[in-house]
Amino acid sequence: MPEARLTTDFWVGAYLQRLRLADIPAFIVKKGDATAGAVLVKSSTLDGQARLFQRSYDLMTGQRAWVTLAEGDESGVDAAIARQRSFDPDLWVIEVEDRLGRHLLAEDGLAD
Repeated sequence: MPEARLTTDFWVGAYLQRLRLADIPAFIVKKGDATAGAVLVKSSTLDGQARLFQRSYDLMTGQRAWVTLAEGDESGVDAAIARQRSFDPDLWVIEVEDRLGRHLLAEDGLAD
């Protein structure tokens, strides 16, 4: 029996709630396909620097993990987001703003 997957909008809502509970500001920049849209998470440290994460599937282990897609000047990270959205209009973009760079993506359950 195939494993049940969460819809993207449900996952995004749960992720934003986890961030709220940790007092980490975050918001949806672009809303994608509610059922199966991919998600990018931009982590801004509010000093002109940012990192961009995307979920990746490891074919060797069968596990999902968050990997860094881009990092550095926030304008460069924003350009990477624009490139991704140019060929995937169903893409979600979430921005997390925390001076310490906290994004909670390494917590259990967030890679699934």
